[in-house]
Amino acid sequence: MRDVETRVLDAIDESEAVNLLAETVGVPSITGTDAESELQHHFAGLLTEAGMDVDVWKLDLDDLRGRDGFPGTEAPRVEGYGVVGVTGGDGVPALALQGHVDVVPVGDLAKWQGSDPFAARISGDVLHGRGACDMKAGLVANLAVARAVHRSGIKLTRPLAVHCVVSEEDGGLGAFGTLARGHTAEAAVITEPTSGKVITANAGALTFRLEIAGRAAHGAARLEGVNAVEVFWPVFEAIRRLEAERNRDVPAVFDGNPLPYPIEIGTVRAGDWASTVPDLLVAEGRLGVRLDEDPAAARAAFEEAVLSVAHPWLRAHPPAVTWPGGQFASGRLPAGHPLLDEVRRAAADTSGATLPEAAAPYGSDLRLYSGGGIPTLHYGPGDVRFAHAPREQVAVPEFLDVIRALAVLAVRRCAP
Repeated sequence: MRDVETRVLDAIDESEAVNLLAETVGVPSITGTDAESELQHHFAGLLTEAGMDVDVWKLDLDDLRGRDGFPGTEAPRVEGYGVVGVTGGDGVPALALQGHVDVVPVGDLAKWQGSDPFAARISGDVLHGRGACDMKAGLVANLAVARAVHRSGIKLTRPLAVHCVVSEEDGGLGAFGTLARGHTAEAAVITEPTSGKVITANAGALTFRLEIAGRAAHGAARLEGVNAVEVFWPVFEAIRRLEAERNRDVPAVFDGNPLPYPIEIGTVRAGDWASTVPDLLVAEGRLGVRLDEDPAAARAAFEEAVLSVAHPWLRAHPPAVTWPGGQFASGRLPAGHPLLDEVRRAAADTSGATLPEAAAPYGSDLRLYSGGGIPTLHYGPGDVRFAHAPREQVAVPEFLDVIRALAVLAVRRCAP
């Protein structure tokens, strides 16, 4: 290992990084809330302290909504901020490290151990709390790299960038706005949790809404009505058949994943009175988009499956299908791009880890960066099985291993 790499590794303050992670988990930065904006400004200050030139700007929401490729949103939002720090050299950054500050809501508080999901709790070598895994550990890892580079005193001959974005959880508005601002890089690592792997491809995910009509009647005369819940069932069965069809012959990069393109119904609402036959059911869910599939083709396949259900009532009263909310296309690192091997070597040289390549069944900002001409992959601390769950956690040793690997990667790309 070169002297500059050793110097950066020696400049990592592990206790400081863990304490900052606990502090960051303590900010309830749910997508679209004031706390999301507060955390962006906090990280802007931290990046400035780490010697970076920092661009902080308020997102022009109306302008972004009108642009081609707008990724959609689901959470109510009145503002959002972009934050990018750059240090070292001139020209296009040789590497961007990206992370999102927003987290999903906590759900049922009774399911969490302890009274506050945002009170980071360390048990043994595991840190618990909402956002610990998805993805504040990755977010803090990026900052820890910038701090180590700054403290080491080494001179970067090519720029290093750190991107902090909002609204990843509901579509990718923050990443979309960052790219629209003109921020770019020769390559990017998004430090989402990757469960000890390198994720080089993402499936997509499209939010859909179904409205199923029924016919109201008194519950005591239900044969005079048509229950929207009952006629929804064959639609649900058609969705399950479509899911099975779309998950045949999947790419080898998904080996070990039994369902890389899931379709799921997340919410169902029907009826407004206990003794009335419900005349409307509204269901919302997500449709998995296959690798390299045009989202328009995925929408068309879903609509065809839903509208072709052989049911007399549905033939006369077809379901209404709309596409609100987040619209994640698929994305992938170009085949043969050196970034994969560079990340693997950095991990092997710092911790001895062997990182298998894999693909993820969920959408992410990867598709926006790769679609914007920036070769991108995921590598970060945490197991995605703990994301969005009341048992959310991250292993501290893994968190520190990722910091070390990314620090060496940054030096090798930016001080070759």
